[in-house]
Amino acid sequence: MPIEVDHILSILDRCCDQFTFPMLDNGYVYLAATRLSLYRSVADWAMVIEVFGYNPRSWLPDTCIATFASTVCNRDIPEVYGRKEIENLLANNPNNDCRFVRPIDEGDWQDDQDYLVAAGAKEFVLRGQPQQIPSLAEYTARGIALEDPPRVQAFEFCRFVADVARESVLATTRERRLSVSPDMAQILQLEEWHHPNVVDSADRPSGSETFQQLAQVLATGDVALYQPSRPPNTHWRNWPEGGML
Repeated sequence: MPIEVDHILSILDRCCDQFTFPMLDNGYVYLAATRLSLYRSVADWAMVIEVFGYNPRSWLPDTCIATFASTVCNRDIPEVYGRKEIENLLANNPNNDCRFVRPIDEGDWQDDQDYLVAAGAKEFVLRGQPQQIPSLAEYTARGIALEDPPRVQAFEFCRFVADVARESVLATTRERRLSVSPDMAQILQLEEWHHPNVVDSADRPSGSETFQQLAQVLATGDVALYQPSRPPNTHWRNWPEGGML
């Protein structure tokens, strides 16, 4: 059965309506970095969108790995789910899955009273490797204006780390493919793109030039069909409402 563009877009729209398609101005998450990958075989397709950021309610920074696919593999189902809960999960999310990884370890870098980097913190651990806490001058050099210097907000720290160690805060190849069928090949990876403002009910993937073209790439395997005319907007500076709830 051929892969159809309209079917791909209808899946993305449905996920958008169910709030499982990434909102880059998610009121609960301070955005720091994003990436999008496409996978394809003769009969199947998958799209993976990674979002690294800081949700104060989660305490630790995390990377959300959102997978949209004709067939979701190795679905992440909580162990505590019973049969009815699993049936509901599959019925409501037939073509999508979401996983989280935490590239930055919990540690003394966190202020235990607020969502701040602890005063006097010297290091943090990123993907198992100790790293030095940046100086205030390093934030300035990276174009990150602190809201309340000399204190550093946890989300400002995340944006710095994403800028200097992007590959470490986003998913590894294995993590990115956890819900993708192993017979699919990666055909495209984007570090930036023009993302729809899906908080607006009129702005959906099916109406986005970006996702219209990406659906064509998935349907045909021809990456040359991705020819965006709009500038990328996935940098966190373009989504100032993110994390403000």
